[in-house]
Amino acid sequence: MRRFVLTGTPGSGKTTLLEELAQRGFEVVREAATEVIGRRQAAGEPAPWERGDFVDEVAALQRTLALTPAPAPAERSADPVRFHDRSPVCTEALRIFLGRPASPVLTAELERIGAEAVYRREVFFVRGLGFVERTAARRISPADALAFERLHEQVYRACGYRLIEVPAAPVPERADLVEEAVRRIAAEC
Repeated sequence: MRRFVLTGTPGSGKTTLLEELAQRGFEVVREAATEVIGRRQAAGEPAPWERGDFVDEVAALQRTLALTPAPAPAERSADPVRFHDRSPVCTEALRIFLGRPASPVLTAELERIGAEAVYRREVFFVRGLGFVERTAARRISPADALAFERLHEQVYRACGYRLIEVPAAPVPERADLVEEAVRRIAAEC
């Protein structure tokens, strides 16, 4: 199983792109932070990212999702590729962005994914679309979204990942770009 990460600023179209890749037969893993936020908001917490343990909760769910076995061979694509909507490296960027101290849970998960090479070193960096649509889980300003995007780039590069640019474009074009890059990477191995 080759695991690729899609990352980028909030509202860049990652989820829509991942939906397109899923329709093309690829396995997709949902974003942990959005799930944690949704669960907490459903329980009556309007801003769960303000919780002291938010980063740990996201990192723990990311670990669970990454360790979930792939579907049986008959149910999955012939090309065993799994796309992840963000990774613990994104959670590290979030921790820094929120001004939180280092987290033992997140630090351990970052060490584990590095030591076990859980994700491919090539990461798809989905560029913003020029606006940010506010949702219950996404309450970031356009200026902060750009700062958060730059922080993601810095953290991924500092962790030794190579970013593959996915510029703003129609969804099918973005998906074609991702598929072509995956084929090129497979040919290089």
